[in-house]
Amino acid sequence: MLKDVVLKNRSYRRFYEDFKVDCGTLKEFVDLARLSPSAGNKQPLRYILSCVDEKNELIFPNLAWAAYLTDWKGPSKGERPSAYIVMLADKELSPHYNWDAGIASQSILLGAAEKGLGGCIIASVNKPNLINALKIPEKYEIVFVIAIGKPKENVVIEPVPSNGDIKYYRDSNQTHHVPKRSLPDLILNL
Repeated sequence: MLKDVVLKNRSYRRFYEDFKVDCGTLKEFVDLARLSPSAGNKQPLRYILSCVDEKNELIFPNLAWAAYLTDWKGPSKGERPSAYIVMLADKELSPHYNWDAGIASQSILLGAAEKGLGGCIIASVNKPNLINALKIPEKYEIVFVIAIGKPKENVVIEPVPSNGDIKYYRDSNQTHHVPKRSLPDLILNL
């Protein structure tokens, strides 16, 4: 059932780095994105795939991880993603790529969850450095970097506490807790 896949689709930030995700699998995920809706059917998104250590090492230092976990600088060696999809927008095709980017990212991550993998959409990217490192032509803008790998952490969904704090956190066992608002809180009876 789709809800089961959605529940598996969490933002994972720690992975079994030695579990390799091949570029064929990444292509399958991009194909899901390709088949997803596109504003005006402009299809402005392009992708750079990375599933080799050398390229991953160019990408990783340009990413910021988990803003709410202020004392954590990101996954340590051995817990980093084994693959990335760098999502680009062709600015010449359409200035309205943000809608496409969200839909495409969700399609990619649902595909990953279905295969027992996980990922994280990262918008906090040092874009100038990554553009230089990957030699990305000027007509493209980096939208997101999607980290992909075999999740090494347990992520649980829980109700937002009475104080309303929606910040995710890790407990002493390194379980990642994600508060979610209740369904009645989201539906307006107007």
